Amino acid sequence: MLFTRFTGRRVLKMTSDIATTFEGEIDLGIIGGTGLYNLECLKAIAILPPMETPWGKTSSPITISKVTTTKDIEGHPSINKNFHVAFISRHGLHHEYPPTKVPFRANMAALKHLKCKAVLSFSAVGSLQHHIRPRDFVLPQQIIDRTKGIRDSSYYNDEGLVGHVGFGNPFSEAFAKYIYQFKDNLVNKGDHCTLHFNKDITVICMEGPQFSTRAESKMYRLLGGDVINMSVIPEAKLARECELPYQMVCMSTDYDAWKDEEEPVTVETVIGHLTNNGMNANVLASCIIESMAHELPEFMVTGDGLKNSVKMSISTKPEGMSKETLNKLRYLFPDYW
Repeated sequence: MLFTRFTGRRVLKMTSDIATTFEGEIDLGIIGGTGLYNLECLKAIAILPPMETPWGKTSSPITISKVTTTKDIEGHPSINKNFHVAFISRHGLHHEYPPTKVPFRANMAALKHLKCKAVLSFSAVGSLQHHIRPRDFVLPQQIIDRTKGIRDSSYYNDEGLVGHVGFGNPFSEAFAKYIYQFKDNLVNKGDHCTLHFNKDITVICMEGPQFSTRAESKMYRLLGGDVINMSVIPEAKLARECELPYQMVCMSTDYDAWKDEEEPVTVETVIGHLTNNGMNANVLASCIIESMAHELPEFMVTGDGLKNSVKMSISTKPEGMSKETLNKLRYLFPDYW
């Protein structure tokens, strides 16, 4: 199982013949389930033990892979064999971290420290709209935060440091458009599986770990929600604070609890859709990686307009920061302070 809303067990085997350090730079970071580690177009070259960051350890080891495919894409330059991908399992290799306890800050900080250029995130979601069916995929562009303030959601709100980073458009539209070009590659038992994308698609993030009540689910529809999960906050906020283009691929597993004519969502309901979603996640990730390895998209080259945004957003002067605070900032941005 992978990318479930509730559980998933798939252990990444640690082998003695693979490196435990990596000296290069990461092009694409992927956060999701461990099933993505074994894409045919990739070969694992290093498995870093859970990385220690100023905000704790990552939720899993970080698997570094390089592209091995030799398939040519017409009209594109030869493949870049030095294109590197880093994988983090959001909830741990044994799914031991519930949504509230995921070390989100450590995960994103580790990717930034590895000089990652963009972050692709996968998450199972419940659908809040008729037209988003179970097994459909969604590229949201807006977020409504219904978490309860008990998650560490910023690098810049510790004592002695004030920072206000813009979050009006929480996802990378350029990244979403890039992903959307592969919409025809998704299938549902031989039928077309829809990849939904427009500038107003909204994901609700709730605290969990329980699913919604019917009343809550109906309220989220009234608020304009299209899908609901428990992971996009603070992941998207932290990516923005790291100046990383970020896009989540939401994979629908159920209709949440808003349909009066159906039983509320249960684990049993979700299980039936997991295998198909996992297969499509692998297909989509492979398409994205192979395309990027042939030609790095512009938003990854330029930083999608985010470069230097944090430097301009920190209100506290360096002389007013403690040594510990400066060291934390330098972990993320060694060239700024």
